[in-house]
Amino acid sequence: MSAQILLVDDDLDLTDMLGEYLDNEGFTVTQAGSAEQAIELFDAGRQFDLCVFDIMMPGLSGLELLQQVRPRISTPVIMLTGKGDDIDRILGLEMGADDYLAKPANPRELLARIRAVLRRAVPLKEERKTQTISVGPVSLSPSSRIARVDQVELQLTAAEFNVLALLMDQAGQVASKEWLTEQVLHRKLTAYDRSIDVHVSRVRQKLEQAKPGLAEMIKTVRGEGYQMVVGV
Repeated sequence: MSAQILLVDDDLDLTDMLGEYLDNEGFTVTQAGSAEQAIELFDAGRQFDLCVFDIMMPGLSGLELLQQVRPRISTPVIMLTGKGDDIDRILGLEMGADDYLAKPANPRELLARIRAVLRRAVPLKEERKTQTISVGPVSLSPSSRIARVDQVELQLTAAEFNVLALLMDQAGQVASKEWLTEQVLHRKLTAYDRSIDVHVSRVRQKLEQAKPGLAEMIKTVRGEGYQMVVGV
């Protein structure tokens, strides 16, 4: 079955063009011309494998749409942002977006981002894929993609789960930002790209919410990357 994609943008010419391109690449595309129309689809029980939200729309913005639907769906979301809108990109990531793409959106680049985000399998060592990984009170099952703190399930986006899984698999070692970006986002780290930092920050926040003090399990190694430590 082809992946179900939801495109939400008030630029109907753009969504028609992107929708036709993605359809030719084997995806099933649903279009919504506003955030309000997208909410109606979610309220009606429609389910998608991935959503693409434009940030700048009349009425509810893409950020407001993401804020409303993220608590009830775990579907990966890619945000379309203005070319220089770094603040909007960071806000989108902090609200739970999995990635972003600057407009005007190149169809081939959007296709690459969609395929990358849909690669949900965590790139762990083969012998660890079916095993539960545990570090302190945190346990994680790569096969079921469920992470828990003291048996309480964490609500993680796909990118956040992959970040946590990689750091736990490499516990005690420093994971560079370059490596994490390539493994989680399937692209090279570029100058001023804070995406992986935001995903790590959100993982820390959710660990802290689950158990105060647990955010300290993920240490920042200045100039290198991040490290999950044992014994916190």
